[in-house]
Amino acid sequence: MDDATLRTEARRNVLLAALPEEEQDLLNHRLEPVQLPLRLIIEEPDRPIEYAWFPHSGVVSIVSEMEDGGSVEVATVGREGFVGLPLVLDADAMPYRTLVQVPGKGERIPAAAFTALLPRLPTLHRLVLRYAMTLVTQIAQGSACNRMHPVEARCARWLLMTHDRVDSDTFPLTQEFLSQMLGVTRPSVSIAAGMLQRAGLIQYARGTVRILDRRGLEAASCECYRIITDEFRRLVGTAV
Repeated sequence: MDDATLRTEARRNVLLAALPEEEQDLLNHRLEPVQLPLRLIIEEPDRPIEYAWFPHSGVVSIVSEMEDGGSVEVATVGREGFVGLPLVLDADAMPYRTLVQVPGKGERIPAAAFTALLPRLPTLHRLVLRYAMTLVTQIAQGSACNRMHPVEARCARWLLMTHDRVDSDTFPLTQEFLSQMLGVTRPSVSIAAGMLQRAGLIQYARGTVRILDRRGLEAASCECYRIITDEFRRLVGTAV
């Protein structure tokens, strides 16, 4: 696939698609189309951020890793947002690892170029700040969810958020990876996924999930999914 085709597809990123033509023209000279293969490390903990990334397909996870080797996802990013938020908040790093959890495509721009251009991109600047608030909501609500809600409801929420960001009812997902994202054991994930499968909401086999009943999955999720998605619509003004 050539760069022009990738760039056209990248306009499916919600933030980029909302920009006026003059801001898109400024960005196009510096944006680089990229593939986002599974488990690509985009940012390392406490390392200077090299790029701002704008996914237009696939899903990226921001993960907190503990000293004992455990990990839990603190936020999910897809075509509704971008990766590199510290650059907008006068910082150059954060203590989390960012990696691709569902393969896709996107665009990236060097960190220095992004911060230099941002004052000339008032629409994008406003959107990324409002997106920052949606990410704060996602992180805070996710923290409450992990403490208050059962694993099966949390699993349903995570599947819904991933489904929102991919272009298919089917996407790759291993029990190991899902357990890391939810911060629970693999047996707990197996039980939760089994409950959703027996209810006819999903099909799960050989590291692949297929969403069978979207409405039923929403009913099985906790209120956290609605709170997170409603806040995004309120602040950014469009669905994922």
